[in-house]
Amino acid sequence: MNIYPQGKIFSLSILTVLILSGCATSEGLNTRNKMLNAKTLQANETLSGVQFSPARWPQRNVWQSFNDPQLNALIRDGLASSPTLQEANARADKANASVTAARAAQMPDINMDASLTRSRVAKVDDPLLEGKNYSTLRTTSLGASYMLDLWGGKKAAWEAALGNAKASELDKQAASLSLSANIARAWNNLNTAWKLEKIAAANAGRLKKISEIQRQFYQGGLSPEYQYKQALANNNDAQATWLQTQENVTTAGIKLSTLVGKGPDYWRYLKPAEQNITAQDTLPSVIPAELVGRRPDVVAARWRVEAAEKQITATKTAFYPNINLVAEAGTRNLLGDAFVGAPSQFFNVGPTLSLPIFDGGKRRADLASSNADWDIAVAHYNSLLVSAIGDISTTIVRMKSLEQQRVQSEEADKLAHSAWDDVSAQFKAGIRPWLDVLSLQDQLLASDRNLVQMNADIMDQNILLIEQLGGGVVTR
Repeated sequence: MNIYPQGKIFSLSILTVLILSGCATSEGLNTRNKMLNAKTLQANETLSGVQFSPARWPQRNVWQSFNDPQLNALIRDGLASSPTLQEANARADKANASVTAARAAQMPDINMDASLTRSRVAKVDDPLLEGKNYSTLRTTSLGASYMLDLWGGKKAAWEAALGNAKASELDKQAASLSLSANIARAWNNLNTAWKLEKIAAANAGRLKKISEIQRQFYQGGLSPEYQYKQALANNNDAQATWLQTQENVTTAGIKLSTLVGKGPDYWRYLKPAEQNITAQDTLPSVIPAELVGRRPDVVAARWRVEAAEKQITATKTAFYPNINLVAEAGTRNLLGDAFVGAPSQFFNVGPTLSLPIFDGGKRRADLASSNADWDIAVAHYNSLLVSAIGDISTTIVRMKSLEQQRVQSEEADKLAHSAWDDVSAQFKAGIRPWLDVLSLQDQLLASDRNLVQMNADIMDQNILLIEQLGGGVVTR
């Protein structure tokens, strides 16, 4: 006679399971870091003197604000053929496959097996001690198993995989933004190289004329030999500088072609473009923390923090008991028996209880690793956030300074050109000698070089700011 009611036996079993499961515990394992709030990273005082543009921000096609059809085509071609983006796409595909795998782990596992075995047993293995007998065994079975998700671990693992997949999709946007910015920067460098080569060519021509005039003076006994040699040395230096600028053009062109994913000659079909842009053309009206938070890499980092948090939840469920439902049915018979007859049929069904009691610390190590992954993800997010706001502030301050410097450089360039016009007119009137004209041209070319480089720096900072603000790509 059973003196224990069935309900009490079940309750006692559950209590025993909970007590035993306490042998493997996650107690004392926690994360360390905390996520920063972007709104706490203020830059109002640093940017207090900056006049922002009323332009809307972000803009999806922000590169078109430069009004440069060649640049738009370069970026379009680069995004279509870049191996870097192909790699980012492949990583996103792999992450999406992980989501499918995590989803599949939540589903039942069903398998069907069939076999046909022909055998002959030895005499010692034959119960009748005869041997020589042949038999054919036919087996077919259908099996199913389903691990219950009692504590939500499988769901959490799927959500973690989904978060990582979303982060990988944003990695694609970040890669596109980085490539677009690098192409724009390389295009700016090529245009700058073209302009500097033109200035160097003019300077080489100027010094060549000076050396010819000095040769005539020397041969006519109007100047000493050292002045002629000095003029020749300056001419040779100018010719070498001109050759160097030609090399710089080719190098800049090849770099641009490589970034676009084309052959080295691709850049030779391009034409110099006028790029004169101010800081106000690309500055948004304000620099709120929410805008920084839309950067693809920052959003991806935030998704990875959430994915790591879900993975911690999934890892913790390994400390709890779980149940696996297993069922199998089929037929097994020797040749000659009815294949589907009742004597050949079999089935078994029942639950399997998994109970973590002692594993040498493996589960605790897995949880500690998941906690560390979360701390790493948070630290990476915090680092991105701090550096993003710091870099943006630095770039804006530099843009403000460059704008002020350009005002002075443009004024100096105007004065140099005005002086050049005056000296040229006096030379034509026979008042000034040709050497005075050529000497003043040296100051004029130096001023032109400085202004070209100043405009290139401003363009480069504009491109950098667009990249730092997320390229106008709205991410949620």
